Amino acid sequence: MLSGKKVLLGITGGIAAYKTTFLVRLLIKAGADVKVILTESASSFVSPLTLATLSKNPVLSSFVKEENGETDWNNHVALGLWADIMVVAPATANTLSKMANGTCDNLLLATYLSAKCPVFFAPAMDLDMYKHPSTKLSFEKLNSFGNIMIPVTSGELASGLHGEGRMAEPEDILKFVTAYLSEGLPLSGKTALITAGPTYEAIDPVRFIGNHSSGMMGYELAKSAANLGAVVILISGPSSLNINHENINLIRVVSADEMYEAAHKYYDEVDIAIAAAAVADYKPKTVADQKIKKASADLSLALVKNKDILFSLGEKKKNQFLVGFALETENEIENAIEKLKKKNLDAIVLNSLNDDGAGFGKATNKITFIDKNSSIKTFELKTKAAVAVDILSEIINRIDA
Repeated sequence: MLSGKKVLLGITGGIAAYKTTFLVRLLIKAGADVKVILTESASSFVSPLTLATLSKNPVLSSFVKEENGETDWNNHVALGLWADIMVVAPATANTLSKMANGTCDNLLLATYLSAKCPVFFAPAMDLDMYKHPSTKLSFEKLNSFGNIMIPVTSGELASGLHGEGRMAEPEDILKFVTAYLSEGLPLSGKTALITAGPTYEAIDPVRFIGNHSSGMMGYELAKSAANLGAVVILISGPSSLNINHENINLIRVVSADEMYEAAHKYYDEVDIAIAAAAVADYKPKTVADQKIKKASADLSLALVKNKDILFSLGEKKKNQFLVGFALETENEIENAIEKLKKKNLDAIVLNSLNDDGAGFGKATNKITFIDKNSSIKTFELKTKAAVAVDILSEIINRIDA
């Protein structure tokens, strides 16, 4: 949800300001570009240098700035237009009252009044202040403006009292914003299972049978599905790729048997399953306990078939929308349709090794999307990230039909 988003974080002068260092770190880890506006009183609770280091951007606190002996100004209008999301945390009773009544006496408030993006506020104050009628009126006004309140929690307060008024924890703020942004997205409320990468089938403790799949296509599908609101279970064979997304649960496996077990473990709870992994068809009949020595010019291996993960998912399919991949070199369309029918799929994504730029280990792909009604749609060569968007768009069109 937050990958690539521009987040403007406004920090006001409450003791909870110390938690914003953790919030900035979480936002950066989620892929956001973060700029911080600090009120003058907030700088007593949290260091501008710390926030600048974590956000990788200068911390702003006043309208006027001086650089290299020259005087310039921080453009609050430009800041408000820059942001995709604005979060005020902690939001003190003083700042909330000013926001609600249009008071504009610092850079943060001027930027708030200029913002065109969703504005979230996380109140933080003592119990009596939180329950005061004027504070409740501020909440009501801000909600009527379309601003979004991140609920407080109960606990020990700075005064020593115990009750409502604690600012939500940074992790909870991140989850709240992410959940809000995902509402109304095409895959919001859906769960997707995606397999990715190769499988390695051991010959001995050193050697294995595998293929050149990088896992990139599956990982891009996972990112795209998560950005469209889905909760994603990504089952990945050995890959150098990594992924960091609030909505993605990455499960690493090595062999086809491990991928089979993981896929079946979660399959019943998903709405969409996309088998993008390049699973080894065969594995050694026996695996040597010790490294096989080079004793002769020839070495024979007895191979046995791996379980067909996609076929087994098709057999137990209920309401899942099941998608497979076919990598072909000849009679591509015919072979892909045959695989689709044999494995009880709803759709299949065809790759041809005859297409330049498609296949393993490349940043691009060229696909043909075929559904169970034999509707065929061919796409141009694109980046795998763009291909993932195309595939999910085709799936969404069919599950919403």
